[in-house]
Amino acid sequence: MSASNETDQQTAEKLKAMELTQRDEKGGTGRFIYWAGVLFALAHIYFNTLGTLSELWVSAIHFSGFALICALMVPLSKKHGNARWTIAVDVVIGLVALGTTAYLILFEDALYARGVHFNATDWVVAVAAILVALEMTRRTTGWFIPSLIVFSLTYVFWWGQYIEGMFNFPGLSLETVLYRSYFSSEGMFGSIARISWTYVFMFILFGAFLVKSGAGDFIIELSRCAAGRMIGGPGFVAVLGSGLMGSVSGSSVANTVSTGVITIPLMQKAGFPARFAAGVEAAASTGGQLMPPVMGAGAFIMASYTQIPYVEIIAIAALPALLYFLSVGFYVRVEARRSHAHAVEMHTRPVKEVLKEGWHCLLPLAVLVGLLIYGFTPTYAAGISIISVVLASWLSPNKMGLRDILDALAQGSKNMATTAMLLVAVGLVVNVVAMTGIGNTFSLMVTDWAGGSLFITLVLVALASLVLGMGLPVTAAYIVLATLSAPALYSLMAERELIELMVNGNLPETARAIFMLVDPNSLTALAAPMSEAQATGLLEQVPADFKGQLLDMAIDAEKLAMILLAAHMIIFWLSQDSNVTPPVCLTAFAAAAIARTPPMMTGFTAWKIAKGLYIVPLLFAYTGFIGGSIEEVLTVFFFGILGLYAFVGFMEGHLEGPLNIVLRLFSGLCALGLLYPHGHLTYDLIAAVAFIALFVYSRRLAPAEAV
Repeated sequence: MSASNETDQQTAEKLKAMELTQRDEKGGTGRFIYWAGVLFALAHIYFNTLGTLSELWVSAIHFSGFALICALMVPLSKKHGNARWTIAVDVVIGLVALGTTAYLILFEDALYARGVHFNATDWVVAVAAILVALEMTRRTTGWFIPSLIVFSLTYVFWWGQYIEGMFNFPGLSLETVLYRSYFSSEGMFGSIARISWTYVFMFILFGAFLVKSGAGDFIIELSRCAAGRMIGGPGFVAVLGSGLMGSVSGSSVANTVSTGVITIPLMQKAGFPARFAAGVEAAASTGGQLMPPVMGAGAFIMASYTQIPYVEIIAIAALPALLYFLSVGFYVRVEARRSHAHAVEMHTRPVKEVLKEGWHCLLPLAVLVGLLIYGFTPTYAAGISIISVVLASWLSPNKMGLRDILDALAQGSKNMATTAMLLVAVGLVVNVVAMTGIGNTFSLMVTDWAGGSLFITLVLVALASLVLGMGLPVTAAYIVLATLSAPALYSLMAERELIELMVNGNLPETARAIFMLVDPNSLTALAAPMSEAQATGLLEQVPADFKGQLLDMAIDAEKLAMILLAAHMIIFWLSQDSNVTPPVCLTAFAAAAIARTPPMMTGFTAWKIAKGLYIVPLLFAYTGFIGGSIEEVLTVFFFGILGLYAFVGFMEGHLEGPLNIVLRLFSGLCALGLLYPHGHLTYDLIAAVAFIALFVYSRRLAPAEAV
């Protein structure tokens, strides 16, 4: 075997190690997983369309079915995955999961007939169900989440009463904790589980059908045509292809592997450094979680938390996602100029030919968006779109037959296994936060630490996301952070809006009544414009118990909803950094395996390239990028593009040509002027003109052969 073949085999083994499935898919266990996945996918389609079972029962079935599939897919022992004893243990665990659900369905009424007093079997079943959830989550995501769940549950019934200060909790009985965790619709089978078996599953299944129909190959081919012949084209193919694939798959690691095996070698061939090529792919694939319509599971959970329609969320999320991908593209452009990357012959076909062959792949996406805009529920729209994938494939030479449909159903269930176990298990943590009120306590603590500063609060949330991201997957990190810190962010952002109304003298009459109760002399001051210091001083006099009522009176409901969405969008974006932040950054590790570069250094490169994850949320917090008027959103978007490009020039010390220290600092000042929320269009225009002039001048600094 040649050295090249050995290296390719090592790369394949590294990528295989990142996949969920560890058992041989061709054996008896693999065939069982396949057909169980098909049947379970069909069952979910029924639950989301014609089914009339209670949501609690469906959530329990969702948990037990995926626990069985997960137990068989990811063995107890990876070393002895196909040994009989390992399979036997995993089968028993799966049957225990099924048994706990059967017990819940059959004996739920008996539990209530006893006045919700546990008998011996209730204790055993509740504990067994939680242990299965912990074990399945350990297998699919590691030890962090199970440890967090145990930490949270024991806080409620045991050690919370022994700590002092604001986190002291008198405690609940273990029986109450188990009831709320398993037998009620608050814990494992609460809102997060409902999101899992409705929106998330249906869209993951939709993505599986799209990939099976050939949409993935079409996207890569179309990206090659669009950007392949440009200087540094393979890098732009990675950005464009990962963005389009991310809108289908919603999984950053899967996105990296599926597109990276093509784009990373091409980038290296074009002259990009190997580590940079891997970093670009990791950063671009991370953006797939931000790209509508799937956005991982984030958009669905966000819709549940904020009660804002899903279609409105993905419409608002589109331009910020585009801004992120442009920021990654700017790094590609700068590195292409610096590395003198050249065009690579990629044997691309004409765009017309690619579109003629694969245009049918766009029809299901058009159907999905059309149904959502028309007003259909996301689950119904996803169901119809799945059917449209099959019908659209019949317009091409590669028609989806029965076997293809079964394969897509099975693959959809396999793709869902990790997410299902994660969401059901994280529901236990969310339930603890609700039971104890610790979310409000944490929000007050964050606000206190930040001293009422929105910027410091954003820094604290970013640091928390960084720490959580080292042990939690993106979705779990978002859920935990949103539960704990979204109220604090929302409150500070809403108060900032309120202070602006007071400064401009536009506070409604009804809201002034609250201030009159605190300080009767304030009415005169509130009737006219005032300084920001005066407005802040008056607001600080309002008791915390009245601030919520004051915000409702002063700011219209639609504006408050957009502020709440902005708070959640900030947390969701910051949570993505776990994909590219060392020491745990699976997306960067997957890209490093393909590029054959050091994983940790690749992670740092990806982290640098993905800096849009930190900059764009600042625009959410301080501008009307979320929920503003069309003019305001487009203005922020346009100047944000230039500002991010200027920021890349400052970070890299290079635009079209190298920048000396003075020009580099000047690029940084331009970025600050374009991104800082000063609210003056004139300043933005001056900064834009200055950066464009710098960009043009930098071309004169480029080596002659690079121009």
